[in-house]
Amino acid sequence: MAWRGCCCSSLGHLNEDNARFLLLAALIVLYMLCGAAVFSAIELPTEREAKEKWEEKFANFSQRHNLSRAELQDFLREYQEASVAGIRVDDIRPRWDFTGAFYFVGTVVSTIGFGMTTPATVGGKIFLIFYGLIGCAGTILFFNLFLERLITVIAYIMKSCHERQLRRKGVLPHDSRRGSGNSEVDSLAGWKPSVYYVMLILCVASLIISCCASAMYTPIEGWSYFDSLYFCFVAFSTIGFGDLVSSQNAQYESQGLYRFGNFVFILMGVCCIYSLFNVISIVIKQSINWILKKLDCRCCPRCQRKFFRSRRNVVMPGNVRSRQNISIETDGINDSDTDGRRLSGEMISMKDFLASNKVSLAIMQKQLSETANGYPRQLNSSSKHNGFSGGVGALAIMNNRLAETSVDR
Repeated sequence: MAWRGCCCSSLGHLNEDNARFLLLAALIVLYMLCGAAVFSAIELPTEREAKEKWEEKFANFSQRHNLSRAELQDFLREYQEASVAGIRVDDIRPRWDFTGAFYFVGTVVSTIGFGMTTPATVGGKIFLIFYGLIGCAGTILFFNLFLERLITVIAYIMKSCHERQLRRKGVLPHDSRRGSGNSEVDSLAGWKPSVYYVMLILCVASLIISCCASAMYTPIEGWSYFDSLYFCFVAFSTIGFGDLVSSQNAQYESQGLYRFGNFVFILMGVCCIYSLFNVISIVIKQSINWILKKLDCRCCPRCQRKFFRSRRNVVMPGNVRSRQNISIETDGINDSDTDGRRLSGEMISMKDFLASNKVSLAIMQKQLSETANGYPRQLNSSSKHNGFSGGVGALAIMNNRLAETSVDR
């Protein structure tokens, strides 16, 4: 009982956002520890075996050519330094001609960073710092804008399919149009696709792009099909280990066409995987919210009141009779008594709490309807000034565009 009271007192000082952040950080650390254990169990025996073979070959080569171990190690260190500048044993394309440099800056601004080409001069390293600062920021903005348009297109297509399905069932008349005043049409106007369907569509699209790209890499690069799929995920997810890198040989059959196809596949793959990651992050957030709700149910009533009082996106009314001052058009509340009671932290009844949530959902439903139907949404002065409504980040872009983000922020 003492432990429970201590836990509740510590959770009581956290609002929902801080609790979500700390829980996510703890889960990420746990996820990394589990991943480290799995990779260590899988890869460590292979590493030890490869090290033993290398030591045996190293000793045999040193004895066969009458070289001391120190001399041979110095020679290998010089080769490592040369490999940093782009020198390889096999015949490969030049690293720093215009096409090679363009490939390099593409890996920089896309944050892939394969590592097969790196600047060796001080001037190149200094220029990379400033060049990458602006280039990475611009590319992330491009990915966010791509995500916004992709989610809009997917939502429009899924809404059209949903509307056809309702018409086949007879729920909607075949001659229904927007603005007819029909309740069914009004409810359809606020319909949003589920994040799980969007995630499934992005998974299928990413898989199709990866399979098509692997079919191109396998005969041209000489990789196995599995290695090609592995390269696609590493490159499209911008992990970029650099163990496998496409378009690095000096000559290819249909070289120009292959390099263009390589550029298109990497661009499409990075955009789709980036969008998929952000949609998966919504699912992770939903899971974290579910965990928080389960933890909140086990707390004492006093801690529950503290937790509810710190929730975001909840309208805290002072009196149910004053709800007529809530303005849907301005997406806000025009009630000084409400603001006073909210700021003072005065408790409200569960009936008032549920009624205020209904008002919040009505406000968000109106915003969703405008977004789905393309109606212009009134922006405040700051939104008009910076050209964005609701932020630039990926979560802000997907906010109010999917069913799950409409209800749970």
